[in-house]
Amino acid sequence: MNEGYDVVVAVGGDGTWSNVADRIVASGRSDVAFGMLPNGTGNDFGRNLGLQIADAADAVRVLKEAHVRRVDVGRLDTPSAAESRPDLVEPRYFLNLVGFGFDIAVIDAAARARFLKGELLYKLTALQQLFRFPGVDLGVRAVDASSRDGRHLMLTVSNGRFFGGGFPIAPGATVSDGMLHACSILDASPLTRLKLFNLAGKGRHLSSDRVELLSGESFHLTFGAPPRFEMDGDVRRAAAPELDVRILPGALNVVAPQA
Repeated sequence: MNEGYDVVVAVGGDGTWSNVADRIVASGRSDVAFGMLPNGTGNDFGRNLGLQIADAADAVRVLKEAHVRRVDVGRLDTPSAAESRPDLVEPRYFLNLVGFGFDIAVIDAAARARFLKGELLYKLTALQQLFRFPGVDLGVRAVDASSRDGRHLMLTVSNGRFFGGGFPIAPGATVSDGMLHACSILDASPLTRLKLFNLAGKGRHLSSDRVELLSGESFHLTFGAPPRFEMDGDVRRAAAPELDVRILPGALNVVAPQA
């Protein structure tokens, strides 16, 4: 970026894209655009922008057309460290989502799988963890004082609509609406968990009284201990049991299909 480039292209999935975008936003270079070539497991941020995830030629076409959109970026102000770099504790920007609870259990299980990848890998490991994950106690509060506390199956705080390889966890959300969307799913029996999982795949989970979607510019999260969580598919551990996350509207230029 300091060598005069005006577009930086990352080849990979959500984790790779997130790491590159974090450096672009942190640099303060608002004139630099971010481009993506999908080659990862989830690719959900690209899906939120309308990229054809399985079509490499289409992704190249999008880069060639060079249509630039301004999108929102999330910011976890509480320092955390990637498990691969426990010595590097820092606040982080993110593109798509931070997730707690069941989300981490699925990622851990998926990391042990050898023969599957992509959407099928996530769905099969998720079905497995529906009967194994013990749940997690947490609280989530928005600036307007709306809150949700108790034993959770999962909490996601998302910038866009999709996560987990295509689950519409925050129906109606866009990466340019200036808001974060906290999907709070209270714990339940394995059979109710299975029902919620099926509803989530169709974007209908908000119909359950176990699910609530809070929207706001920032959230304060509380846990009993510094939590492990996922940020755009990468596992991290927070440095404190209380986390603050907020949205930065229009913080990044992205090469993407026209809205």
